Amino acid sequence: MREGTASEAALARSRAGVALWAVAAAFGTYFCMYAFRKPFTAASYGDVTVWGLGYKSVIVSAQVIGYTLSKFLGIRIVAELTPERRAGALLGLIGVAELALVGFALVPQPYNWPFLFLNGLPLGLVFGLVLGFLEGRRVTEALTAGLCASFIFADGVTKTVGAWLLTQGVPVPWMPSVAGLMFGPPLVLFVWMLTRVPRPDGADVEERAERAPLSRREQWQLVVRCGGVIVPVVVLYTLTTVVRSLRADFAPEIWLDLGQAPDSSVFARSETLVAIGVLAVNAVAALVRDNRAAFRFSLVVSACGLVVMGAALAGLQFRSLGGFAFMVLTGFGLYLPYVAVQTTVFERLIAMTRARGNLGFLIYIADAFGYLGYVVVMIVRAVITTGSHFLGWFQGLAAMVAVLGLLCLAVIWRSSGETGGR
Repeated sequence: MREGTASEAALARSRAGVALWAVAAAFGTYFCMYAFRKPFTAASYGDVTVWGLGYKSVIVSAQVIGYTLSKFLGIRIVAELTPERRAGALLGLIGVAELALVGFALVPQPYNWPFLFLNGLPLGLVFGLVLGFLEGRRVTEALTAGLCASFIFADGVTKTVGAWLLTQGVPVPWMPSVAGLMFGPPLVLFVWMLTRVPRPDGADVEERAERAPLSRREQWQLVVRCGGVIVPVVVLYTLTTVVRSLRADFAPEIWLDLGQAPDSSVFARSETLVAIGVLAVNAVAALVRDNRAAFRFSLVVSACGLVVMGAALAGLQFRSLGGFAFMVLTGFGLYLPYVAVQTTVFERLIAMTRARGNLGFLIYIADAFGYLGYVVVMIVRAVITTGSHFLGWFQGLAAMVAVLGLLCLAVIWRSSGETGGR
């Protein structure tokens, strides 16, 4: 009896150690990737224009277009890539992104905007490759919540790094590539750590279904079988992606419109609070063993997030909420449904239907349309808006997303009841 108890305790410690190793590796890898993607947004770039449009809007849009195209390519690339090739692909893709940032520095403004497109093109595949090391496990939600917390946290921290480099005298065009170089060595370490994460064991497969690369025919079969849930989830994800991305890419401008000049630490402070809250809430889903119950729990969490965002918008409108609290609460409200899709919704959909599939394929369908929606919004704003105030634009879109998002969640709840499985 004692030997059995000791053996079980040792096994539990081993599983906990693997989980901690995996979440640290995934968090670190994706955190470092953000240093190659986001620091350039910490600069304002003055009154430079391209074709009559604001230069910063153009370079943000260029990167997002490259990132969006990458997501569409990733629907097949991530779904079909074998595990053995993931680590090499990760390092190669991020290396290409860094070379693009060097090109951005070497070519004078405003003619260097195409290099931001080339920077975004490889980086859009990174999330799916990292996710492949984590899915299909009994603790996938907790691991993926850690991964998602990395980009919430890193969004603020890497902007802070970019702003700090500017204060140290690094020229604006060189700041993005220098920030990337700073995170190169830890990136290599974290990718190596990912290669040491063991595959899901038999108990994982029993509870969550086996995950494998999908042929193109199998990809289509999965979409047809679960389309009643997948389509409204993609719509919800697209809505939250648009507003989340606007908030992230134009944070300095929104802070200024709120009446607070952002210092080099405000991004990190606000996003750290958001990351901690979102991580804690979404990780709870890993404690729910029943797949359908966990799926519906994630829908309730998403609805709560949209309500929080709506309350924050009302609080600012009636001047009962300060700028810092507004940014934290809107970030928390937006990221709850956004992260729930990545951690739980699709993961448990596969598990409860026992469908042949992998998480990366479904996430990349959602991501592709999410970033396409953001590109469309950026183009529309450039065409119909001449003012520079981002706050009003953000408030209007966020209010619309809160309402439409709740309607999507109602449709998903109803459709999931008609989807077979356990």
